[in-house]
Amino acid sequence: MTAQLIDGTALSKTLRTDVATRAAALSARGQQPGLAVVLVGENPASEVYVRNKVKACLDNGLHSVFDRFPSTLTESELLARIDDLNNDPNVHGILVQLPLPKHIDSHKVIEAISPAKDVDGFSLENAGALMTGKPLFRPCTPYGIMKMFEAHGIALEGANAVVIGRSNIVGKPMAMLLIEAGATVTVANSKTRNLATHTRAADIVVVATGRRNMLTADMVKPGATVIDVGMNRNDQGKLCGDVDFAGVKEVAGFITPVPGGVGPMTITMLLVNTIEAAERAMLQDSGAA
Repeated sequence: MTAQLIDGTALSKTLRTDVATRAAALSARGQQPGLAVVLVGENPASEVYVRNKVKACLDNGLHSVFDRFPSTLTESELLARIDDLNNDPNVHGILVQLPLPKHIDSHKVIEAISPAKDVDGFSLENAGALMTGKPLFRPCTPYGIMKMFEAHGIALEGANAVVIGRSNIVGKPMAMLLIEAGATVTVANSKTRNLATHTRAADIVVVATGRRNMLTADMVKPGATVIDVGMNRNDQGKLCGDVDFAGVKEVAGFITPVPGGVGPMTITMLLVNTIEAAERAMLQDSGAA
């Protein structure tokens, strides 16, 4: 059996068409959705991510404010800029690209973003809302994965799911969203003892550790859905994930490729969150009028 590919690029295009339609509807009412992206320093990977995010906005009817600062920017200067963006009615989402230079406290910066504009969903308020099943914004990567499950009719209610990875960006919120959907969830990590005993019993495995070949074919239950969030390089320098794709695809029922799987969905869900923020702002404005 060869697994069915979950094509994140194709699904992303479908969702972006919906984003563009919603953006056009808002713009027609005088409210063009806007995303502010803040980059501090000269991290090459961050520059690529930011460029892709800005382009995605412009391609789908959103306007983008791009602030690029040198690594010498002080924490107080960055916090002042975030305060300006919080108070800008034309900006509905604020994203500060991580990692930040070491002299800047990223936690303090994230908490400075208004929860109503925290389209990454990283703030304590939004994380707490997710925990209680009332998220204002779902973190983009887990949100995109939930859309993948939905698009392929993958049943979550009653399913056994294993999430490998415990980050605040992917692992923990992914577990919360799966729990909310009715799955029985085990959260594992790279140090979990006898990891294969957990994954072999799982209907769904989400891997987000940043370690190549973390999940191999002998660790997967036949027919399981495998979601690979990893971004690594193989010995030839080619992009690969955390899953031994060649082996696992012969066992799994569904699998995401790297590249072309989860990656395109992450930026798409950032656009979706920004549209949702703009729609909320429009409702509030009309309610106040």
